[in-house]
Amino acid sequence: MNTHTKTGKGCTFFTLVLSLFFSACTLGPNFTEPITATPDAYRTQIMPADPINDLQWWELFKDPLLYSLVTTALENNRDVKIAISRIEQARANLGFVRADQYPRVDIDAGATTGNFSGGTRSEDTNSTVYLAAPLSWELDFWGKFSRSTEAARAELMASEYGLKTIQLTLIAEVVTNYYQLLDFHRRLNISEETLASRIESLNIIQQRFNKGIIAELDVNQAQIQKEIAAAAIPLYKRSIAKTENNLSILLGRLPSPIVPEQNLGVNFQAPKIPVGLPPAILERRPDISQAKYLLKAQTENIGVAEALRWPAISLTGTLGVASSELSSITIDGGVWSVGGRLLGPLFDFNKNKRRVEIQEQKTKQALFQYENVVLTAFREVNDALMEIATYRNELAAIDRQLKASQNATNLSKERYDKGVSSYLEVLDTERTLFSTDLQQSQLQQQYLNAYVNLYKALGGGWITKADRNHKTSPVAPTIF
Repeated sequence: MNTHTKTGKGCTFFTLVLSLFFSACTLGPNFTEPITATPDAYRTQIMPADPINDLQWWELFKDPLLYSLVTTALENNRDVKIAISRIEQARANLGFVRADQYPRVDIDAGATTGNFSGGTRSEDTNSTVYLAAPLSWELDFWGKFSRSTEAARAELMASEYGLKTIQLTLIAEVVTNYYQLLDFHRRLNISEETLASRIESLNIIQQRFNKGIIAELDVNQAQIQKEIAAAAIPLYKRSIAKTENNLSILLGRLPSPIVPEQNLGVNFQAPKIPVGLPPAILERRPDISQAKYLLKAQTENIGVAEALRWPAISLTGTLGVASSELSSITIDGGVWSVGGRLLGPLFDFNKNKRRVEIQEQKTKQALFQYENVVLTAFREVNDALMEIATYRNELAAIDRQLKASQNATNLSKERYDKGVSSYLEVLDTERTLFSTDLQQSQLQQQYLNAYVNLYKALGGGWITKADRNHKTSPVAPTIF
């Protein structure tokens, strides 16, 4: 009878625990996708609006050296490594937080002997030895732990999209610096060629002056133009070195020379990038996805704060063995206990209420941050499209100006040689030709970088060429 009675009580207690566990409620608001207004079309629709999947950067920017630089940067850049480490940290944090939902089992053992116990002295020597496995379990009655787990999971997703954001930014920075390097190399070549031409002209002018044909002023003017070209050479050499240093750091290595395999003016061809429809930006941009998951994580924190306003229900238990003889611990000395505990706030001067309000305001801030990221994304796309349209027209004009400057320079030299015009006319046309030649190189670089900005603004390509080749494999990496 006694045994039956004990079993009945145990079943009743177990049934109570299960009913409490399965009837638990989750406090706080559930996350819903933020509704964001998107335009029907971009302000400057100069590119095809075909649907797009992954933009393959290695096909957009056709240059073997550039491909090598980008892949090296993706492997070795320190910011990328930091972002990967943050993903592993977030994954570990998810496991750490999720463990709070389950019971915890510890081990507790000890042994004592002597005539002093409980603050009093005894005439007899008492010995105690025990080995127990305490169990503690706080029931997730209000959804505190489930909300914390969902917040940690959302932070993990945010860290993965954070990595993609860093990788996309890195690709854009490498390509931008590379085109800047090509531009500086070309401007250096223009300056060197101009210097050689002006040295030759100065020699002719000097010979004419020595024969008394022209005035010394022409010699001085020719010397000035020669030195202008000479001063441009160290300027662009310095710019080349600094750009190489920037690229080297992006590649994750010490500063070193980077020798381009082609010239900016050779095979000049802008990449073709389909823009897609504006709503696609919300799914393509990794920074938007990152902001969305950060908003989700913060929304879950409201539920955590709400749960802290209510009592915590905990179960405790102990199972083990104990004996009053150090030399004889047997199963007959088995001990056990089971119990429950309810602990909650009674009066805390609205501290827990304020905690909820804090999390609600943080969630508002996260929503505003998400909306700001979305607005910035559309601004960047429109800026890039406008840059492409205007640079294209500007570049066409500078090309026509360069042809006219070349022809004007040739004609002015002929007129000067025939004594029809002064040397000032030659100087003016040469000065214009030099300036226009340098400006054309800079505009070509800016035109190409406008496409880089568009590629980045559209969300870029999230996988490498190697990953695309193995995309159907079940073990293909999914982080990049």
